[in-house]
Amino acid sequence: MDYEVVIGLEVHSQLLTRSKMFCGCTASYQDAVPNTIVCEVCMGMPGVLPTINRRAVEIVIATGLALDCTVSDLTKFDRKNYPYPDLMKGYQISQFDQPIATDGRLNVEVDGEERTIRINRVHLEEDVAKLSHHNGYGGERYSLLDINRAGVPLMETVSEPDMRSPEEARAYLLSLHSILRYIGASTANMEEGSFRCDANISVRPSGATELGPKVEVKNMNSFRSVFGALTYEADRQTRLARRGERIVQETRGWVEEKSITVSQRVKEGSSDYRYFPEPDLPPFVIEREWVDRVRSDLPELPRARKARLMEQYGLSAYDAGLLTAEKATADYFDSVIAVRPAEGDSLAKLAKSTSNWMLGELTRLMKETSTDIGDVRVRPAQLVELIDMVDEGKLSSNLAKDVFAQMYETGRGPAEIAEESGLVQVSDVDQVASAVQAAIDGNPQAVADYMDGKNKAIGFLVGQVMKETRGKANPRMASSLVKEKLDEMRQAVPS
Repeated sequence: MDYEVVIGLEVHSQLLTRSKMFCGCTASYQDAVPNTIVCEVCMGMPGVLPTINRRAVEIVIATGLALDCTVSDLTKFDRKNYPYPDLMKGYQISQFDQPIATDGRLNVEVDGEERTIRINRVHLEEDVAKLSHHNGYGGERYSLLDINRAGVPLMETVSEPDMRSPEEARAYLLSLHSILRYIGASTANMEEGSFRCDANISVRPSGATELGPKVEVKNMNSFRSVFGALTYEADRQTRLARRGERIVQETRGWVEEKSITVSQRVKEGSSDYRYFPEPDLPPFVIEREWVDRVRSDLPELPRARKARLMEQYGLSAYDAGLLTAEKATADYFDSVIAVRPAEGDSLAKLAKSTSNWMLGELTRLMKETSTDIGDVRVRPAQLVELIDMVDEGKLSSNLAKDVFAQMYETGRGPAEIAEESGLVQVSDVDQVASAVQAAIDGNPQAVADYMDGKNKAIGFLVGQVMKETRGKANPRMASSLVKEKLDEMRQAVPS
């Protein structure tokens, strides 16, 4: 029997707010000394009252709008009860039956095919404290608790079980990650824990409509981990189903070092959490004027921006996708194009050249130096100047790469670097002709090969011209003059 995989994702994103969700403590805790960003509220002391972070609510509204959700007119917070050492109050303030946003969608593309993944809900809650587990000198295990993270605004985006492969899940996760960074909702850094994913996965006979027993997979801290965990779990459950063995509804953890999942506990249902309305926070109305204002402030989103780059500049879907995956990269591209007014073929040529430089040399140097696009020293106007120098024959493509490397390192302009380093391309006919003559005189065998009909000899001789001029001769001019000179010699030979 054939089986199909069914996947739904729950993504938790720490929000970019100045303060925590229900108190005035700063939300910037990553580099702080443990247990120093705390107060009576985020420590869960008796008798304290939480207050709602308006900016956090606004970010969830923006996320809901970006995901084509319906934003609720009325929302409320609830207590989610479960005992765990990192939960300071013994319960978490979350949202249960009246979340901020519901019924959205996110379109993704896998292997050239577009799929729509439905969004069940986007709701707001508070993050928990952080436990770290250690081995003592005597072999005994102990845990340390850092309360700094407790109370940081946390947004949960819950998909419907619409994904049918780990590839679809990865595409969904990457697309959501890009959107959240575009709208400034979160840093969405998985390594720092500001973008965390729990995956619900089951298998069922192909064609069946009922879901199989659901397994939740946790402890995945990278896109690769999510893909690996889902691939492993899909295979494990399919093997169990084919053998007729029972699949337990449980929570499993991903073990990166072994590339396996392991059982952690039996999966809880919503009734186990004993949700009830948060008595210290009354329900509140989300006014339409507020929603409209948030909508008007949304930037051009990745999908729309990709489509614009393809339509406006004729870029390929692949190039446009890479350029728009990160907002800062797309902004840099648009800034380069805006330097010089152009239209038609001239605009398309500038866009393609800009794309090639950004996805080629710029990306390579950024990876080598671990630099973000926002810290790149090459200004948009300088990149346009470099592109123009290549188009005008002042720099060869190879020499331009050397100049660009120095621009990247120093922030200086291309003309200054090329002039100072003696890299300006030689386009003077007399100088190139002199080098052509020297190449022909010094390579009689190549000349003889051409006379015998071996046209590849031209390429060799052009290479000698470039060597003679230390790579500075205009290649097109060199090739034209070599061929012209050889043809003159051929015609001069008596028949």
